[in-house]
Amino acid sequence: MSEKNFINIHVLISHNPSCLNRDDMNMQKSAIFGGKRRVRISSQSLKRAMRTSEYYAEHLGQPSTRTKLLDKVFEQMISELGSRYSEETIVKAVKWIALDSGKDDAEKKRAVAPWIVDEVAYICQEIMDGEAEEIDQKKLASKIKKDTIGLRQAIGQALDVALSGRMATSGLMSEVGKVDGAMALAHTITTHAVDADIDWFTAVDDFQELGSGHLDTQEFSSGVFYRYASLNVKQLQTNLGGASRERVLEIAAHLVHMLSTIVPTAKQQSTAAYNLADLTMVSFSDMPISLANAFEKPIEAKHSSGFLKPSIDGLLNYWQKVHKGYGLDESVSVFTLADSSGGEGLMLAESLPALEGWVRNDGKE
Repeated sequence: MSEKNFINIHVLISHNPSCLNRDDMNMQKSAIFGGKRRVRISSQSLKRAMRTSEYYAEHLGQPSTRTKLLDKVFEQMISELGSRYSEETIVKAVKWIALDSGKDDAEKKRAVAPWIVDEVAYICQEIMDGEAEEIDQKKLASKIKKDTIGLRQAIGQALDVALSGRMATSGLMSEVGKVDGAMALAHTITTHAVDADIDWFTAVDDFQELGSGHLDTQEFSSGVFYRYASLNVKQLQTNLGGASRERVLEIAAHLVHMLSTIVPTAKQQSTAAYNLADLTMVSFSDMPISLANAFEKPIEAKHSSGFLKPSIDGLLNYWQKVHKGYGLDESVSVFTLADSSGGEGLMLAESLPALEGWVRNDGKE
């Protein structure tokens, strides 16, 4: 099998009663799929949970900082880079990255975008190297356009940007800092229809004899959730400034781990929905392929089995139909806590670390 460019990751994870992602009305986020209401966890919520996790910090390094408050950015970058560059150079680099030249401060756009320490350091160095020729913002943008590898490698130090991409509309970023995301991440939805419960909760006032200090409502529910992500190997190699396939496979293995284990933090002190994946399936393929339509008809709980087992059966059966029906040339492996014999063309991994190792080995035993 030739090297495949897309790594598809499918996860089923059952959460106990919780409210992991809320909307502006303090209600659970939801979506209509197959004509029925499903509870939803937004891709933005899940991505944030992953990039701010201890696992990410330990294995993938420092993530980007997301803010439009330039004063705070100045403080951070001076703190991080002050031993290498002058404060004047750092402030200039941040302004050049974020602001359009040739306009009054009141007219300049503020870039609401991820900030990367290594990217600011790269621009600082370019400013210092160009001092003799009195380089300005436009000249620097033109120079970087001719050779973007150095900037890509600097941006790639914040893997969350390389994975999720960055839209830029002002300053140097609008010229050379745009990044096409290498990872597509779907909104997580329940495999079945959900009717939410309402919790009337109170906050006790220890000095109040009768009643409560506060009364409010909170929506919550439980369910089996389908997570799906697709990683474009070549795009990630580009975003990292020409990284090797081995480097990308290492990152992919960590993505498999995070998608199988990390849960958004909302209301966790009240619900403790720290559930691990019940099934994780990974495929090396020629295209991104979601299996969400396995649940277009909502899963129905079977007698004494709940939603989890029929959801696992539904996912594996639908994969078989897609795999055979389209004659897909895939390498596929699955780790599951459920009793399963897998299926034709499907390898069973004995553990999540074994599945991660299989990914590192490019889908080979």
